[in-house]
Amino acid sequence: MKFFLHYLSLLSLLLVFSSCDEQTFREGRVMAGGHYVSAETLNKGKQIYTEYCMACHGEKGDGNGVAAKGLIPPPRNFTLGIIKFGDVVSGELPHDAAIYKALEHGLDGSAMLPWDLKPGQMEAVWQYIKTFAPEKWIGKDKKLGKQLHVGQDPFGLARKAVAIEMGKKVYHAVANCQSCHRGYATLEEYNSYLQEVGDDPVAELDEDFYQLKPQESDHGYLVRPPDFTFHRLRSVYSDELNDIYLRLLAGVGGTTMPAWKDTLTDQEIWAVAYYVQDLRKLKDSPKRNEFVSRLGR
Repeated sequence: MKFFLHYLSLLSLLLVFSSCDEQTFREGRVMAGGHYVSAETLNKGKQIYTEYCMACHGEKGDGNGVAAKGLIPPPRNFTLGIIKFGDVVSGELPHDAAIYKALEHGLDGSAMLPWDLKPGQMEAVWQYIKTFAPEKWIGKDKKLGKQLHVGQDPFGLARKAVAIEMGKKVYHAVANCQSCHRGYATLEEYNSYLQEVGDDPVAELDEDFYQLKPQESDHGYLVRPPDFTFHRLRSVYSDELNDIYLRLLAGVGGTTMPAWKDTLTDQEIWAVAYYVQDLRKLKDSPKRNEFVSRLGR
């Protein structure tokens, strides 16, 4: 990791020194939501982008920077105007605060590192990045999505076990999350959940029940849904439970991960959040092998 950071720093310096000093913007732009951004801010954002972001995301913001080769997942192609982790229903344009959170914390399990940028720098570079997809972001007619918030937890610590058990049922028999992610229930457990929701039991589990199923995405490459007992979650930060809840509520833009906001009840979304958080505790734990063995996979 130290070598990678050093390599990025050298590349960034070379790009800065080789870039043209010409000011790209001579006038400001009105961004989605009616937010006016001055030419000074956009030019400042270009300078910051050139120094910190261009090595991976490319001069044109298309994800084809000199350091992009071999990175998994690939650097984001900003020209598509697709934001995966926002605070709105997936597919809608997010509010700036959601992007600042990603800049501050990075995206765990990817090459997107946390950046120690001041608020003014974050604003400048993000407003500049919007110019890579002007048809999505620029113009007074462009609207931001309705900002989603974390509401009242209906369970709390006292009913955590109830929430986890309910979440396991919703995960497997209501939302059918294993159709993309993997399943975590035995045949007996799965059938009991199916019967609880009024569905018929099955004689055997699908052969890919315990496997991850790569999904098509709008980003031009297959997206592998995470195994919650093994993989890191990109948009989960310090407030783990709330972050998981928000991601379930909003979905993941440009992927098959839907916003569950209008499909599941709020209580069901909270329950799945508790269940996913509980599965995550098995990561790097000796208990994970025991758990996998119990499933027979």
